[in-house]
Amino acid sequence: MKRGRDIAAAVQRGKLDPVILAREAAAACAASQDRLNALTVIDGRRAEAEAATIPARLAAGENLPLAGVPIVVKDNIWVSGWRITQGSMAFRDHVAPRDALCVERVRKAGAVVVAIGHCPEFACKGNTRSPLHGVTHHPMDPDLTPGGSSGGNVAIVAAGAVPMSIGTDGGGSSRRPPAHCGLVGFKPSYGAIPHPFGFSEPFWWITCIAPITLDVADAALLFAAMAGPDLRDPESRILIPLRDEDMKGLRLAWHPTLGLDAPVDPDVAEVCDHAIAALRQAGLRLAIAAPVWPAPSLRSSLAAIQFAGLAALHGEAWRQAPELTDPDVAVQIEAGFAAKGTDVALGMEASQQIRRALGAFFVEHDLLLSPTTPCVAWPHSQLGPPEIGGKPVDPRGHAAFTPFFNHGQNPAISIPCGRGRDGLPVGLQIAGAVGEDHRVLTFAAEAERILAEAGLWTELA
Repeated sequence: MKRGRDIAAAVQRGKLDPVILAREAAAACAASQDRLNALTVIDGRRAEAEAATIPARLAAGENLPLAGVPIVVKDNIWVSGWRITQGSMAFRDHVAPRDALCVERVRKAGAVVVAIGHCPEFACKGNTRSPLHGVTHHPMDPDLTPGGSSGGNVAIVAAGAVPMSIGTDGGGSSRRPPAHCGLVGFKPSYGAIPHPFGFSEPFWWITCIAPITLDVADAALLFAAMAGPDLRDPESRILIPLRDEDMKGLRLAWHPTLGLDAPVDPDVAEVCDHAIAALRQAGLRLAIAAPVWPAPSLRSSLAAIQFAGLAALHGEAWRQAPELTDPDVAVQIEAGFAAKGTDVALGMEASQQIRRALGAFFVEHDLLLSPTTPCVAWPHSQLGPPEIGGKPVDPRGHAAFTPFFNHGQNPAISIPCGRGRDGLPVGLQIAGAVGEDHRVLTFAAEAERILAEAGLWTELA
């Protein structure tokens, strides 16, 4: 499939008709539905009408770095006039009153929204299954999940219907699914992409708008179109400028379990070991190191924050009509009502200690590498694999390596680095200091090149 940047360049030169592109993308999205069920809304007419404005905008001298690029937006991000439901029966008739700022910006850059990507209810599960929209299937095996919560967005890009999509990431939701499906998913520094318009979050200060693309260059392009401070979001931030630095001079760290007592499946460990060996052979120096995390007993309190947030936002609706709520989400809401104020306070303290641990780590190291996930994709009937690395795990065991960078507010990207059992993709996670988004993207592009030259990753057909 053509990359987003190649599509935009061809449209800018008049070599591709954006209306035809929108029509073909909408048709490909529709054709995928029986197999993937990745989308909640497909609107080819609206997409074609938007695409029809692109030639005149180019002729008028507008700078459109995403000219005519068809995109999919996750079902918890507002797109003006589109039905955006958060995967929830309670919001099944919700029509977004305006664009989220990220959508406003990509449209200004020339992108064309063709569909909305399925997510689990309130984006609060590690697979993509909801009472409202059903089950999203992995593009390589319909019995597997692409992961969650940005599973619909990832599945549709991996299937080749569109070259990029916009997801959210509150604990790995736009890094783990890309790892499972052979894509790139980038969680920026918190505030790098302002988000002043949209649904209330169960837990502010961790969820980010996240580009999902075929490669790092497209992730950087989509990120550039969305990033930059906005006074309407007081938490938006200015990033550290791009440096001209030698990648071989960076202080790199790698840890196979991110310094956690977390099991990893042998096939994932082997793939990541080969990837690290290829990076070292290319002249990169990687020390084995990880942050000093807060104690597990304190970290276990983190979930109380999300549970309490869900109860505060959606608990009354659940009490009035419990049959409308996903049972898996209902368990979280019940836990939120049961949580004490001290539980939430301990969770906030754990989050702060994680933030400080990562801050201290990135004084000594420039980047930190780890597996994105400890396992490959699993059956969509399960919240998570019951066993990883030969050890029983809870339903969040698959998510061990991503959430801390949300709490730390750090930029983190997942790039494909090889294939595990049954040829299923494995991801390598690369994280940096808060504000160092450009460094993370630049190094990720170099790592992507090295891994490709080493033959460790070939794209999905």
